[in-house]
Formats: sequence, C-alpha cells, structure tokens
Amino acid sequence: MAEWIYGRNAVYETLRAGRRKFHQLKIAKGVKDTAQLETIKGLSAQKGVAIEEVARPELDKLSSGHQGLALQVGDYPYSDIGDMLTLAHQRREPPFLLLLDTLQDPQNLGTLLRSAEAVGVHGVVLPHRRTATVTPAVVNASSGASEHLLISQDNLAQTIALLKGENVWIIGLEGSDGAQPVGEVKLDGPLALVVGSEGEGMRRLVRESCDVLLALPMRGQIESLNAAVAGSIVLYMAWLARNQSADG
Repeated sequence: MAEWIYGRNAVYETLRAGRRKFHQLKIAKGVKDTAQLETIKGLSAQKGVAIEEVARPELDKLSSGHQGLALQVGDYPYSDIGDMLTLAHQRREPPFLLLLDTLQDPQNLGTLLRSAEAVGVHGVVLPHRRTATVTPAVVNASSGASEHLLISQDNLAQTIALLKGENVWIIGLEGSDGAQPVGEVKLDGPLALVVGSEGEGMRRLVRESCDVLLALPMRGQIESLNAAVAGSIVLYMAWLARNQSADG
C-alpha cells in the first residue's frame, strides 16, 4: 500500500536510506529552490522517481506540513529482533535496544526514534497493538530517522525473554518508589531500555519482566517528564556510558 511522506528532511532521508519502494515525487509550483531541494531532485532522478510539479493546494490535501513537496512510497520495511542483534554483532558492540510499550503519540514516537538513531541504537521494538507505528506523521516527527533504523513489531514479553537469553539487561524507565536513581544503574553493557505509554507507563507484565527499574531525579514543580524527553535523556546517558566503557 502506498503512502505519502512529507516534509523536506523526511523526504530527503527516505530517499537517502533507499529502503522503500518509490513511486513519485510531487513538488509545489513556485516553491523556493534550496540546496536540499536540489539534492532531493537529484536523488529522485538517480532512483528513477517521476517528478511532477503540482499546485500547492494538491499538497495541502496530503498534509499542512509538506514544505512544498511529498514523496509517494511503499510500506515501511519492518525488521525483526534477529536483525538488530546481528547489527550489534557486525558493529562489535554490546546490544543497545529501545522497547516502547504502547506509546501512542506520533510526535513522541518520532522524537524517540530520532534520539535512538542519533545515539546508535541497534533497533527499536514496538508491540503489535495499542501503539503508534511508523506512519508518515512519525517519519516527519523523526526528521526521517525512522528510515535509518531497524524497527520491529513483536510481543514485548517474548522479546524481553529472548533478550535475557542473550544476556541483555532490561531496564525499565519508571517513576515509581521502587525505581533506582539513574546514577546507580549500570548503563554501559548490553541493554534494552523500556519506555512505557504517556499516561499509564509500562504494562504490568512488561514492568515485572524488567531486571531493574530506573528513575530520573526531579527538582522542579512538575511531577514527571514527557515520555519522549525522559527516554531520550536515558538513551543519551547510556550512549555516554558505553563510550566511556569502550574508551577505557
């Protein structure tokens, strides 16, 4: 099934990653030419993508945030957990994964995917149901980072059991009283960070499957951070810890 990717960064990264089937690129008539737009046109030509100039209202029907262009593509190519572990092995790195338990806001998912790609996560796992998936809105929110990531949809409890069999430490991000401060949790080895949904956090079975629960300290008046912000902070802290461990 075809869908439309919109926004210049999202379109550019989708073309650059080259993981989807490409159909056509629509560009609004009179759109301001930039170096990035010229690069997008060049990539489209290289890949044999038909380019059509259209009236801006035609793109407005697709999205209000199109920035003057939209790329028609095939379905997102989901991966599996085996691909992620293979990637870690190829990079000669301990596995570094992100598990998202029923995160439902496309903007939050896009933000976390962008953070995950930036810190070198080997893969992201989404559940089968009650979750945001890799839609055009998520691709746009991630600035196209989704196109460079391995992302799967799997049963999280089964995935956690599989990862434990690979000696991957499962760390759940949780604000409960039983959670340990982030400074007391080892983040430099094989690990999978679990981030729960915006309102309810992790489901009980997923929470109970974690090896340790981690909490970020709060000093201000707000009770907790947004799921995407908190998850991004821990991903970055894990990346720093992994780099320090590798350097040592």
